[in-house]
Amino acid sequence: MSFGKHTHGPNFGKKVDGCPRCDELKAGAEPVRQEWRGQAARDEEMRRRSHEAHFAPGGPHATGQCGPVCTFGDW
Repeated sequence: MSFGKHTHGPNFGKKVDGCPRCDELKAGAEPVRQEWRGQAARDEEMRRRSHEAHFAPGGPHATGQCGPVCTFGDW
């Protein structure tokens, strides 16, 4: 028997009798939290900083490291 994992498919918060993980949750175990909120903002900030560094004076674009056509940021 494997504790920490559900033995059934998604059930949207309902506890299933006989499932080890559901039994843990019924006994007061903390649910697993996913940190998805804010991920898009963090990704956008990372892209903005990369863009600024690439096009900054002395950066790869200014020193000609891009090649004849700069495709930086085409993600």
